[in-house]
Amino acid sequence: MDELKEENLKNVDKAELEEKTVVDEIKKEQEEEEEDEEEALPHSEFLDIFEEGLALMVQDPLLCDLPIQVTLEEVNSQVALEYGQAMTVRVCKADEEVMPIVVVQSATVLDLKKAIRRYMELKQQREGGVKHISWKYVWRTFHLVFNGEKLEDDKRKLKDYGIKNRDEVTFLKKLRRK
Repeated sequence: MDELKEENLKNVDKAELEEKTVVDEIKKEQEEEEEDEEEALPHSEFLDIFEEGLALMVQDPLLCDLPIQVTLEEVNSQVALEYGQAMTVRVCKADEEVMPIVVVQSATVLDLKKAIRRYMELKQQREGGVKHISWKYVWRTFHLVFNGEKLEDDKRKLKDYGIKNRDEVTFLKKLRRK
């Protein structure tokens, strides 16, 4: 009889232990679900938090020249400038607007043209205005000129033309041939 009692006690202890394990697992799952619910933010709240953090980041002296609606590309360019891995080419338009275009030190004329395009697209997004620019038309109609020399070879490096940090390049209208 004692053996039977011992066997029953073992079975009861085993059942209680299994029940406790199941209850613990259920509690753990519930806690994880609650944590997930706390972490899940509506998209609009997440954007607000992100924009607040971004606004704080842009107050850093290194990044203070950047616009509030800064892109990752602009932050990376600014950091590259600080480390001497990039340079600013000042591109002067016919209306006397100067565009500070950031390119890597080893940039080609084509890289500069692409950077001008990105700059203009970002500017349009932020200010509104013209929705589409035909860049094919722009490059067919205008030259980029540095110290009187046309930047005609897209594969040639800017340094080969003698362009350094903060140098000015000008947009000049091409003359039509008759």
